[in-house]
Amino acid sequence: MAAVTSSFSFSTLTQSSHRNLKLSSNSPTFRFRVGFSCHYVGVRAANFASKTVVRCSTSVSDPPTVSETKLNFLKAYKRPIPSIYNSVLQELIVQQHLMRYKRSYRYDPVFALGFVTVYEQLMEGYPSDEDRDAIFQAYIQALNEDPEQYRVDAKKLEEWARAQNPTSLIEFSSREGEVEGSLKDIAERAGGKGDFSYSRFFAIGLFRLLELANAMEPTILEKLCAVLNVNKRSVDRDLDVYRNLLSKLVQAKELLKEYVDREKKKREERIEPQKTNEAITQQQFSGL
Repeated sequence: MAAVTSSFSFSTLTQSSHRNLKLSSNSPTFRFRVGFSCHYVGVRAANFASKTVVRCSTSVSDPPTVSETKLNFLKAYKRPIPSIYNSVLQELIVQQHLMRYKRSYRYDPVFALGFVTVYEQLMEGYPSDEDRDAIFQAYIQALNEDPEQYRVDAKKLEEWARAQNPTSLIEFSSREGEVEGSLKDIAERAGGKGDFSYSRFFAIGLFRLLELANAMEPTILEKLCAVLNVNKRSVDRDLDVYRNLLSKLVQAKELLKEYVDREKKKREERIEPQKTNEAITQQQFSGL
């Protein structure tokens, strides 16, 4: 069966940009293979049994392996997933596993907002809303985290950001409130007073805050990074990669749609002569 495949990674996308930037050594490389064929693929758990056991530094006494996390996902969601989505999800969960079990990892709402944003972009156009939500639940639970907390925290941040303007967004530390408290906690930890592990999901969460607050000027991002004690160059780099990734996903989905439309047209063209022959046969019988 014909198939269309597009393979790319965060590292190669970065190299193709106008700026010559390298991924930092403490950030895992995101590599996605976006491939699809015009059918649903079922994935056997055995396919993900890895010969190399990968363990991550973490405060958890005995963290699971990558294979165990992937197996937990497959156990939690047993239905087949279209390969254009499945191939990205499987590689994404590997990278998030590595983030999740780093020694310095600590969940925060901005990270959650970033992941939810990526997930919604990735799964846009999924055949079933119910299945899309079930996949989200299985994915987060496979990482031993709370999917409801991700959703709730992301929604709170989105609602808060919509009520902000460029000035109030960067002056959160002067106010009291649940979201303001979370951002101040992040700023303290990122400043060296606790565990903080920067990630691309965090960068995307910041971008979403700016987007919802209509504060897209580069100077606002610079100021927000400064008050949060986050390296702006890292954020810029990862947002460039994110935009390129979305572009690749859009292209892959467009190719899938074109392929499905062509196959549908071919089926209709094959069926039409059959209908004509059946009609002729019925007329002949009725004339007897």
